[in-house]
Amino acid sequence: MGNSLSGPLPDPAADAGWTEAQPRKGFFTDSSICIGCKACEVACKEWNGVPEDGLDLLGSSYDNSFGLGASTWRHVKFIEQTRPAPVSLGMPGSGLPGADGAAGPVTEFRWLMESDVCKHCTHAACLDVCPTGALMRTEFGTVVVQDDICNGCGYCVPACPFGVIDRRIGDKNTKNVGIAQKCTLCYDRLRDGQEPACAKACPTQSIQFGDLDELRERAAGRLASLHDAGVTEARLYGEDPEDGVGGTGAMFLLLDEPEVYGLPPDPVVSTRDLPDMWKRAGLAAGALLVAAAAAFAGRS
Repeated sequence: MGNSLSGPLPDPAADAGWTEAQPRKGFFTDSSICIGCKACEVACKEWNGVPEDGLDLLGSSYDNSFGLGASTWRHVKFIEQTRPAPVSLGMPGSGLPGADGAAGPVTEFRWLMESDVCKHCTHAACLDVCPTGALMRTEFGTVVVQDDICNGCGYCVPACPFGVIDRRIGDKNTKNVGIAQKCTLCYDRLRDGQEPACAKACPTQSIQFGDLDELRERAAGRLASLHDAGVTEARLYGEDPEDGVGGTGAMFLLLDEPEVYGLPPDPVVSTRDLPDMWKRAGLAAGALLVAAAAAFAGRS
């Protein structure tokens, strides 16, 4: 998670068979300028017709929505954090360290806010395990659910290393109840040359949309500027094509460890070992057949 790019991202759309694939699209979410307004959550729900799924305070923070799921495709996390204050906060006569030598621990409180979303992984386990082909790779490199094909089996739910996708719950009148749902990166808007609703609604440009290669350059530049300003704890998440999911289509600039934001520090596509597993299963099956044939021949 340094401030340099580690290589070009693969082109998953071309790998999926798109002969006229578009430049890969994605998000760069800069949590350092997120103000927690939740305009992105509202815009996402309004544009995509995502039903309301509860607005009660959690009791553990000022957040009023729980997390990503079938009816929350964008979620702004509120993380209340207490930590040691920088020594430079001390002022003469204040009794704080760094001012007049007075002793005593000093802490500061801060809010970390981050608008989370589906990562649109380069190697997407949800897509790998879908038995009906309902999950598909678009020409923009994103992953979407085809509502009319999904049978609600739920195989994709445990496959996602980020806990993003889920089956929608509700009564019989709830839109798409019982089937898998998640962010589509506003696929319908992309096809019309528009940016996703969440990015358009963000008042601080914390959510930036565009060609993924350009966003990675922009993210690296932003990280470098924060490091130069002394914000050494800033880091990028999801930009590395050599990570366990091949890099993501949604990158994040974080101000602390990924775990603080509820993100896995080393995400791995859960289907990574499937080819090797099938190979070994095939070898084992072949050995059993040979042994059975030998036993049958011996009896004869």
